[in-house]
Amino acid sequence: MAARTPARGGGRPTLVAVAQRAGVSLKTASRALNGEPNVAPTTREKVQQAARDLGFRLNAVAADLARGGASNLVGFITGDLANPFYSAVASGIECELRRHRRQLIIASSGEDPQRERALTAELVGRRVAALIVTPVGQDHGDLAREVEAGLPVVLIDRPAPGVEADTVVMDNRGGVRAAVEHLLAGGHRRIGLVGDESHLWTFQERRDEFIETLARGGIADAERYVRAGAHDAALARQFVGELLADEPAPTALLTANNVITVGALHALRDRAATTPGLRVALIGFDDFELADLLSVTVVGYDAHELGRQAAALAVTRLQDPSLPPRTVVVPTRLVTRGTGEFHAG
Repeated sequence: MAARTPARGGGRPTLVAVAQRAGVSLKTASRALNGEPNVAPTTREKVQQAARDLGFRLNAVAADLARGGASNLVGFITGDLANPFYSAVASGIECELRRHRRQLIIASSGEDPQRERALTAELVGRRVAALIVTPVGQDHGDLAREVEAGLPVVLIDRPAPGVEADTVVMDNRGGVRAAVEHLLAGGHRRIGLVGDESHLWTFQERRDEFIETLARGGIADAERYVRAGAHDAALARQFVGELLADEPAPTALLTANNVITVGALHALRDRAATTPGLRVALIGFDDFELADLLSVTVVGYDAHELGRQAAALAVTRLQDPSLPPRTVVVPTRLVTRGTGEFHAG
């Protein structure tokens, strides 16, 4: 076998270089490498050998598009890839797509509506076969236009106002209801809620159910202990600290996601250092690593399944675009651990 010849200038070898080395036209080289018919066996072998010698790799996406086919890529725009929740969701998407010989490309909006719109345009420009999006904000005209143009779009974790598309969400209200009823049954009447940005649909659902469940339990001033805007653990720590310094302070807390729960645990530790005998019940929405060791009661669900269901909807939509939009609700469950109370001394 001839020794591999490095590409001129140190860059990737091109199809033009392969054609020149094999002594054929660019069109013939392309047809030979793409497995198209009407190429003589000797010519096909000569082109393939030239590609091996040069270390040429076929651009599968470009090849599919050149043949009039569709890309096998599916785009996923997450809210915040640093959050373990989205990593688990992405894993579920990827596992399901792999079964259908499709590949996943991931980008994070960072919960920024403008970033989401830019990423949508970029991924559509790359001719993804379908798009899975965790929508941010209120204006989703760009997504609506893509749906109308025929692009399979799946909304995950949250719906998008004005967009009629397949959607996968978790049972937010059922999870909050179970958590609050558990706290009420434990005798708590002053219960705080610390949540993410107030414009997010998930927080709105959790907050509304929190207030409604407390109202049914005879608690009229539930909103007194509601705090929104804790987008990271540091802010959550601050907000929980402020709640614990209130008079009277809440005796129980519901934190609306895993990142906020971590911040709340720091705040409880801070408060315990100056308040001997502190006892506060804590329930977190989302399970998280070490929650079992810390005996934190949580509202749990299968984030991997959330992603798998979204990918399955995307694949089905690719196979039959005429289906009406569907919504899948992934169940939640209350996972009780120990007494559910944080206490000091």
